Amino acid sequence: MPARKNGLKYPVDSRRWPGIYAYDSDKRSFQGRPDQCLYLCFRLDGKLIWEKVGWKSEGYTPQVAAELRAERVKVARHGNEVKTHKEIRQEKARLDRTLDEIAAAYFETRGPSMKGRGAVIDRYRYEKHVAPHLGRRPASSLAPLDMNRIESAMKGLSITSVWAALEILRRVVNFGVKHSMCPPLPFKMQLPRKNNEVTEYLDPEALQRLLSVLDDWPSPDVARMLKLAMFTGMRRGEVFALSDGDVDFRQGLLTLRGADGRGPKGGVTVSVPMSEPVRRLLEKQIEWRDTKFPDSPYLFPGKEGKLRFDCTAVYRIKKKAQLPPAFRIFHGLRHHFAVTLANSGEFTLDMIGELLTHKDTKVTRRYAKFLPDTKRKAICRAAELLETQTKVETKEHPTRKIAKLAKSV
Repeated sequence: MPARKNGLKYPVDSRRWPGIYAYDSDKRSFQGRPDQCLYLCFRLDGKLIWEKVGWKSEGYTPQVAAELRAERVKVARHGNEVKTHKEIRQEKARLDRTLDEIAAAYFETRGPSMKGRGAVIDRYRYEKHVAPHLGRRPASSLAPLDMNRIESAMKGLSITSVWAALEILRRVVNFGVKHSMCPPLPFKMQLPRKNNEVTEYLDPEALQRLLSVLDDWPSPDVARMLKLAMFTGMRRGEVFALSDGDVDFRQGLLTLRGADGRGPKGGVTVSVPMSEPVRRLLEKQIEWRDTKFPDSPYLFPGKEGKLRFDCTAVYRIKKKAQLPPAFRIFHGLRHHFAVTLANSGEFTLDMIGELLTHKDTKVTRRYAKFLPDTKRKAICRAAELLETQTKVETKEHPTRKIAKLAKSV
């Protein structure tokens, strides 16, 4: 065996473990002797390939290195691509990024759609509640216990806040999986159940105050946006994205695409009927838009005629109309539209769900409590049917009469 020199590789035992080399460290020690670092080498297409296996203090032995070398040689012999441990580690790192790296790509890729107020809140939630605990971790290392860690750290906050933090974490991970930045989680994330569903609507006095403010508002396009939301139940993003091609005055239809162009809340594009007040409102808005932004395709354009992502004026309108602090004006008007239909007793929940473009009927069930007349009619009719049934059942059967007569004789 050749003399061992610190920093120089030497064959461990060319007979027992061919292609396995080592060198002794002059800085590390193990069991009272210099620590030993193992390497393997083999030829691939005439080129000598060296690969570090690991240190003896880490549990690596010449036998482990020999088995690893045998795998490399086998792969090379059958014409497959041979990857060293370092290359495998680098590839794994590329396919298993940290949560912070995935989140940065997620927020950046969403681009313009991240400029809204909701997007700012999403980023804040991630940086506040997720990043400090899990941001530097690879996504594949997550476990159900990590979800509990976030919930524990948010102790004292509302269930909705905890749900929102875990939801943004789930969205980031799903984005990473979709774009091959991490493998799928081996478990299903369980989000806490929210039990504070709020249905917002305006009483007659608040509605009159809002309409009075809108009639006198100096920016007619903003006033028309809110009236359109109230008359149709459209979502904010759907109103902002409404373009010339989405309005069919001939057929009386509005096409809803959403702020990302993929349809309501990312679903398929749908069309809803256009009422006469909405027709008049849109005709005035198009006339105004053609004067202010003649080259813009959007009916309610933002700065320089581009797609709008927010409207701060609605908060001033809300304040001036003295609406409740918790009333989210766009979403609240959508709820008000649905509640008005439900209160009328002229529309079924299925029809309300169709007009609101709900994909799940469970979402529409929240408006069932606003069907007092329909429920009252149903309960009264049920009582009539049961009362009639009771009378029929208690009425004496003819055969019973005969039996009584026979007994008396």
